[in-house]
Amino acid sequence: MVRFKVPKPISGGLLLTYQCTSECRHCMYACSSKWNGDWISQKDLEIVLSLLSGRIRPSPRGNQSVGLNYGLHFTGGEPFLNFDLLLKAVVIADELRIPSTFVETNCYWCRKDGDTRERLQLLKETGLKGILISVNPFYAEYIPFERTKRCIRISREVFGEDMMVYQLEYYHRFEQLGITQRISLEDYLELTNKEDLTQKVELFLMGRAAHQLKGFYSPYPAQRFFDELCRPQFLRDWHNHFDNYGNFMPGYCGGISLGHWRNLNSLVTDGIDLDKYPVLSFLIANDIRGLLNFAHDFGYHESPEGYVSKCHLCLDLRTYLVSKAEFQELKPKEFYAHVSP
Repeated sequence: MVRFKVPKPISGGLLLTYQCTSECRHCMYACSSKWNGDWISQKDLEIVLSLLSGRIRPSPRGNQSVGLNYGLHFTGGEPFLNFDLLLKAVVIADELRIPSTFVETNCYWCRKDGDTRERLQLLKETGLKGILISVNPFYAEYIPFERTKRCIRISREVFGEDMMVYQLEYYHRFEQLGITQRISLEDYLELTNKEDLTQKVELFLMGRAAHQLKGFYSPYPAQRFFDELCRPQFLRDWHNHFDNYGNFMPGYCGGISLGHWRNLNSLVTDGIDLDKYPVLSFLIANDIRGLLNFAHDFGYHESPEGYVSKCHLCLDLRTYLVSKAEFQELKPKEFYAHVSP
């Protein structure tokens, strides 16, 4: 029996649901309104937050402040779709003294100043330390920019410097272009250019982006990615994710589970039994080349169109494997149904 210990998580995000008001082309977790709600239960909230208590490290500016890759954030999906549950999560985390907590939102709910301020103020009074507001052309297809601006303006009043905008470059670009409502990606690129999307701002070609945005990038054969190692990012202690189905996900790798977060203590002390999880075994021992060879045994054929990233190749392999057999580490299975074109 071969076992591999999972690094102790020191920061990350808790997905309250995969359900979202939007179906963004770049979404790592293939979130949309098509998912069942399946919100995390209050009991599970208490369990997972208790397991993370004492492990999560604060922002360099302290427990009461936030940082993009520090502390614990509540996310989805869109967490404000169930505000009462979000509020409960904040209360529990505060009682457990989990540092540097913040919420991530697409701002769909920010229709009026009064309602926006009331909700943000209540979250802060309940113990939330900050907020992360998402801004880019993919959100702009679904969320009127005036709502995003409202959320940023009022969040700055409520949270001060613990209001984060990701990505600030796009916020300034939208302001310069005079955008106030929704705008399609195609119309946005008419106003700018392709390089604005592919070169100037951080973008991860994984999840839905691997399919929806591949036309913007040059494809390569699988062997092109054999020297790009997954393991340093795949098994890391910072910024992992925990979802409402119980999956402990490595980094940003939607659709991969290192095990149930209820077993977090044993995962970090005793490790994963790799004999039971062949996908994890090949990724950990032989990286993407090993997973490709494993998929070949199931009849996989490389795409003649090629792949735009290592993550695109990995996703294609995993989607194929899910269609051929049951793999406990490829969860939630619904991810693969929602991520495909």
